[in-house]
Amino acid sequence: MRLLLTLLLCCCTLAWGAGVAAQTLGTAPAVTSEFSRARLLVHAPQGVQAGQPLWLGLEIHHAPDWHTYWKNPGDSGLPTELQWRLSPGVQAGEIAWPTPRKFPLGELANYGYDGTVLLPVPLRVGPDFQGPHLDVGLTASWLVCRKECVPEEAQFQLRVPAQGSVALDGAAFESAWAAAPQMLPANGSRLSAGARQLELQLEGLPQDWRGRPLELFPETPGLIEPGAPWQQAWRDGRWTASVPLSPHRSDSPQAVPLVVALAQPPGAGPGLPGVQLTLPVDGGWPAPAAAPTGGASEALTQALAENAARALPPTPNAVPLGLWAALLGALVGGMILNLMPCVFPVLAIKVLAFAQHGDNRRAHRLGGLAYTAGVVLSFLALGGLLLGLRAAGEQLGWGFQLQNPAVVAGLAVLFTLIGLNLAGLFEFGHLLPSSVASLQAKHPTADAFLTGVLATAIASPCTAPFMGASLGLAIALPTGQALAVFAALGLGMALPYLAASGWPALARALPRPGAWMETFRQLMAFPMFATVVWLLWVLGQQSGIDGAAALLMLLVALALLAWALNRGGRVRTVLGTLSVLGLAWLLWAVGPNVTRQQDGLLHSAPTAVAGLAWEAWSPQREAELLAAGRPVFVDYTAAWCVTCQYNKRNALADAGFLQDAASRQLALLRADWTRRDAVVTEALARLGRNGVPVYVLHAPGRPPVVLSEILSVDEVRSAVQQL
Repeated sequence: MRLLLTLLLCCCTLAWGAGVAAQTLGTAPAVTSEFSRARLLVHAPQGVQAGQPLWLGLEIHHAPDWHTYWKNPGDSGLPTELQWRLSPGVQAGEIAWPTPRKFPLGELANYGYDGTVLLPVPLRVGPDFQGPHLDVGLTASWLVCRKECVPEEAQFQLRVPAQGSVALDGAAFESAWAAAPQMLPANGSRLSAGARQLELQLEGLPQDWRGRPLELFPETPGLIEPGAPWQQAWRDGRWTASVPLSPHRSDSPQAVPLVVALAQPPGAGPGLPGVQLTLPVDGGWPAPAAAPTGGASEALTQALAENAARALPPTPNAVPLGLWAALLGALVGGMILNLMPCVFPVLAIKVLAFAQHGDNRRAHRLGGLAYTAGVVLSFLALGGLLLGLRAAGEQLGWGFQLQNPAVVAGLAVLFTLIGLNLAGLFEFGHLLPSSVASLQAKHPTADAFLTGVLATAIASPCTAPFMGASLGLAIALPTGQALAVFAALGLGMALPYLAASGWPALARALPRPGAWMETFRQLMAFPMFATVVWLLWVLGQQSGIDGAAALLMLLVALALLAWALNRGGRVRTVLGTLSVLGLAWLLWAVGPNVTRQQDGLLHSAPTAVAGLAWEAWSPQREAELLAAGRPVFVDYTAAWCVTCQYNKRNALADAGFLQDAASRQLALLRADWTRRDAVVTEALARLGRNGVPVYVLHAPGRPPVVLSEILSVDEVRSAVQQL
């Protein structure tokens, strides 16, 4: 058995070391969705040294029939964007775009890539770079399309050693460089712009291209009509082309950079390398058309304007709240919070404490007032912090504390300790000095106050389902009125305990103290453990499976430490010391995984109805769908929102609702607020909300309909059937 345990420990150590080494040697986990698979690659054959070649690259493997876009996407689409975070002294250059391919779609055409493409980026290492390694962070965003489009985003992190060679993916970079267009001198080539056509005469093209059809890819968007018919011909080794100008052209560049390549149909494999040249425009340009807003199409621009106009005023289904209505909503919502599984055990045990005090009315009243003060002051402090951060420019909403993995992990540790204490695994009196352990008995009023603080901390993320409109209004009110709403919320939460403390008949109605109280106390540990499971799931959404597993290991070690310290004699000394050392080693070895943001969190989930799937929300995607005449349902959600998850698994998973959505071509978008997202926060503010869940139904030409926070199947189906 000892040999088996030793081998198991060695295997675990090697597996963990291999994972660390993988990131250190310049690889990062791949990000996979239904439509694409992305990897961050490194090519540093001479390490990270000034003057030596160093390349990074995003490799995208597309699902069959799907594609992403070139720097000029054509009639529609968006180019892939890379935002780098590099160690000081290192700068990233521009993407060395491979030769694209044309993707016809009816009368339109796009430029981009299918199959597998690597977008290489050169890095310049300056003489001021210092350190044993290069830290690389990348936020990559791309639009992957077939007939429909899905925006995707991924986060990558890796570490490249400064000394040594990292060239495992050298073949992929060699292929990408070979696919890049080769520079061609403009000698003898000409370009001119007529009233409706762009005329080209190109000299010096490769010999084996002669007589074969070519494709033209201007690097400047909006100059030509990519999908319109055009003419090309070969004459005496010279290639000529006449391409229709775009009627919406707004640019008149003095020179046009362009890429020319052999024509190749989609799905024919990697793009053939082309040539790149920049030609001056002979004779100038005709007068350009008026520039559309933001470079978007007319339909998209109109949809954006209409969507903004619809979102700003109050909607018919969302009657503006007055201050008194907001205060009443906060009071009632606070009372409901006491039924939450993580709050109820705290309240129940405090009420049962009346049995211990018997008819001591003064102790009851003081405890109730202290608990109320702790709750109200905590809500005021949390609300004041939120208002202060928003005034400083932060895009935050209610529940912002749970968007931080460290806060989620801290709450999981707290609930685990409370659950273990309720279950009888240890007593705080055995862990703390007697002078500290006796403070609870000596100062019951302070104990009640701190219990109110604890209850607020664990209840705050559950407020939005019951009072989303009140909180949304509070954020927009003057500071004094906004704090009054938060105080009403705290008063509502404390009101049941406050009323019980002032009702003498309650203490007489409770059973006499006895063994049943210990049984009840142990029973209350299980809602706490259930809350820990939920927090672990939330952390898994933020930090990935590695973060959740790391926290789970830390919780097990913490439980062992609490149990060991609760023992006596040598068991406490030996096991307690080993537990402390083990916990410290785990904090060093796997602790960083807890707060590390998960790489490549993508949101695309199929439903039970074929062809219908939830897509990631963005303002652009919402506007594109509305411009195309499709209604849109937006689910503003977060992993830490219990009501969001309940609605997701019930009303939003109902077969009838999904069938209604499919028959009406309703697009389903999911706006994930699990992490801080300023764009989602701004969208919620436009709807008069400041927390999740929020459910909104958009239809072209109609104002948005905001549904209830706690959805019913009948409500959501009725709203969809009215489209």
